[in-house]
Amino acid sequence: MGIDPGTNYMGYGILEVEGNTLRSVVLGDIDLHRMKDPYEKLRYIYERVSSLVEEYRPQEAALESPFFGENVQSMLKLGRAQGVAMAAALSHGLKVTEYAPMRIKQAITGRGSAAKEQVASVICRLLTIDRPPKRLDATDGMAVALCHYFSTSGPLNTLLGNERVKGLGGELKSLSKKGSQSWEKFLHDNPDRVIK
Repeated sequence: MGIDPGTNYMGYGILEVEGNTLRSVVLGDIDLHRMKDPYEKLRYIYERVSSLVEEYRPQEAALESPFFGENVQSMLKLGRAQGVAMAAALSHGLKVTEYAPMRIKQAITGRGSAAKEQVASVICRLLTIDRPPKRLDATDGMAVALCHYFSTSGPLNTLLGNERVKGLGGELKSLSKKGSQSWEKFLHDNPDRVIK
C-alpha cells in the first residue's frame, strides 16, 4: 500500500504483485479539503487508512516523507497527516517505510524532478489503467507503492524483461537523459500513446 500524505487530498494505491505481474487493486484519494477542523481531519485520516487496510489487507505500507519547504506551518500539518496515516498502518501490524519525493519520482520515471503528470502517465501505462483518476494524488499514492516494490524486491531487471514493460523502460531511459523537453517532444510525437 502506498500513501501520498496530504491535508486536502491524501492519495493511496494498493498494488498486487504476482510473479512479474503488477496489478492496481485500487487507487484513489481521501478527500479532506472541506473539513475545517484540523483534528477532525486527523481522525478521518486514521479511520479511512484503517478501513483501507482492513478491506484490502496489504502486507506493507509505504509513505512519501514530507519535503522541506519554506512554510513551517504547512510542513507541520503535513507531518501530522503522515504520522496519523503511519499510526493507522502500524496499528494493523503493517511494516512501514518512507521514501523522499525525489526518490519516488526517480523510481517511476527515471528523473527525480519529474512532473506529477509524467508520474501519472507512467503509472497508468505500466499498470494498464484505462481511466486515470480525477486527481493526481491517487497516482502519487500508487507511485509510492511501486517505488517501495522496486526498492525492496530489486525487480527492475526482471520487470524490464516483461514484454509489456520492455518498451516503456527504453522510453524512460531516453527521457531521463534528455530532460523535460524530450518528454514534451515524446508526447507531441506520440499522441496515440497518451492516456486521456
